[in-house]
Amino acid sequence: MPMLDKKIAIVTGASSGLGRAIALRYAEEGATVVVADIIEDPIEGGETTLSRILARGSSGAFIKTDISRWSEVDALITAAVDEFGRLDVMVNNAAIYTSTNLIETTAEQWHRVLSVNVTGYFHGCKRAVQQFLTQDPVGDTRGRIINISSQHGMVACPGDFPYGVSKGAIVQMTRQIAVDHAKDGIICNAVAPGKIITGKPGVANDPDALDYSRRRTPWPRLGEPRDVASAAAFLASDMATYMTGVNLMVDGGWMAG
Repeated sequence: MPMLDKKIAIVTGASSGLGRAIALRYAEEGATVVVADIIEDPIEGGETTLSRILARGSSGAFIKTDISRWSEVDALITAAVDEFGRLDVMVNNAAIYTSTNLIETTAEQWHRVLSVNVTGYFHGCKRAVQQFLTQDPVGDTRGRIINISSQHGMVACPGDFPYGVSKGAIVQMTRQIAVDHAKDGIICNAVAPGKIITGKPGVANDPDALDYSRRRTPWPRLGEPRDVASAAAFLASDMATYMTGVNLMVDGGWMAG
C-alpha cells in the first residue's frame, strides 16, 4: 500500500522547486494533493505540478494563494476541505529570500521576507490546526504539519540576514506547536534541507557558492529535491510515530561536520 494512501495534503509553494517535488512524491504515494502557490507555472519550465499529478491518475487541485494573507490561507483550507472532505497533512514550504546582510536589508525587504517566511507559516499552521481540531482522529492523529525550515535555521546564513532569521523562527514555531498541541493528536515536525540543487535562479546557483557547498558537504554529491521529498513523505506517513517537534536535517552530513 502507498505510504500516503487516501490522505489529503496541501503543499504551499508547490508550483516549483522543493514544493513541487514534495507534491509529486505525495501523489505517487497515494495522496490527494492541493497545490497552493502565487503562480501555477513552474520556474523550471514544463508542465504544471497539477498537470503531472492528474496525468498519473492521482487527484488534486491548484488554488492560487498568497500565504502572507490570512484571508487567502483561510480560503485555501476551506476550499480544500469542501472539495475533498478533510485535511490530513499541511506542508508549509513557500518562502522568499533577499540575499542581503543586515546593513543592506531595507525595512521593506525585512517585512516582506518575514511576512511570507514567518507570518505565512503562522497562517498555515494556525488554520490547519483549526481544521484538525474539528476532525475525528485517524488512529491517534488528527493531522500533521510539516514546515520546511533550513540548515540556516540552525547556523547563520551568510549574506542573507532576513532569510536566516526567518528559518530560525520556523524551527521554534515547529517546537512550540508540537508541544502545545500534542494532547490534541496534532503532530508538527520540520524538514531542514542543506544545499539542494533546484531550478531557482540567482545566487542559489552561483558557481563559487556551489563549489563551497560541495567542499563543505561530507556526502559526495549535493542534495536534490527528491531527497527533501522523501523526508517529507516519511513525516507525513503513519511510519513516523512518536515523533513531534523534530527538525529533520536533510543536508548530506553538513551539520555533523
